[in-house]
Amino acid sequence: MSRYGGRDGGAGHGGAPESGADAEAAAVSCTGLRYSFGESTAVDGLDLTVRSGEVFGLLGPNGAGKTTAIRCITTLLPVPKGMARVFGLDVAADRMRVRRLLGYVPQQLSADSGLTGRENVSLFARVFDVPRRERRARVDQALEAVGLADAADRLAKTYSGGMVRRLELAQALVSAPRLLILDEPTIGLDPIARTVVWEHIMAVRAATGMTVLVTTHYMDEADQYCDRVALMHKGRVRASGTPRELTDDLRARRGGGPAPTLEDVFRDVAGSGLNEEGGEFRDVRRTRTTASRVG
Repeated sequence: MSRYGGRDGGAGHGGAPESGADAEAAAVSCTGLRYSFGESTAVDGLDLTVRSGEVFGLLGPNGAGKTTAIRCITTLLPVPKGMARVFGLDVAADRMRVRRLLGYVPQQLSADSGLTGRENVSLFARVFDVPRRERRARVDQALEAVGLADAADRLAKTYSGGMVRRLELAQALVSAPRLLILDEPTIGLDPIARTVVWEHIMAVRAATGMTVLVTTHYMDEADQYCDRVALMHKGRVRASGTPRELTDDLRARRGGGPAPTLEDVFRDVAGSGLNEEGGEFRDVRRTRTTASRVG
């Protein structure tokens, strides 16, 4: 079993499975998930299954409902019972137990620039109720896992954009999650920094067996790193499968020809609605703010 809990022990403090969690259940299961902001429906009957241990990509244009769906799954937005489960636990009825299974890196930056890397991760260890006797070791392990051990005692404001994203990954890993949820983890990063962040994500996943649910607008990332993907549009999943299955299906529907890419599948699913459903002003502002801070 890995030092982060691993496939056998599951997440949770000391490696014990969270009470009530079903080790055989899907990591995430959404059935008819709906969420609206006033009269605007963001998630409209979402059916989604993420298998335990896989890297799953949730793709779609701005305004498709990806971030809202993630906030429902992470219990940050309230939903009725029965619509979403994490390892068999209902996110509405078992909010605290669900949260103990999660590590979450939001689209907005969560690191405090006035603290050192070690202080940022230590803060999250306390927030996630990592036992006091384990905190120092857990913090050191998380920083080591993302390659920040040598920079741990520097202020976060001196970090590059890629280092900040890796610091946020360490914050999410310190509680030894069974499910790591990443909302556009490489937004605003250059290609080299993006690769480094993903190398650390995949290394921790290989060592622990944790499940990874990620949203990204970089189709090359989804194609290279995700076992399966789902493409959302207007609040629903319009296509899902392995990247190869989706591109093969599109090629067959086109009657052959050159092999399409996952980006071609993305355009096919979103269609002409991309121009009309590109998200709201606040989505663009939030994305540009995050990108400017990590750039």
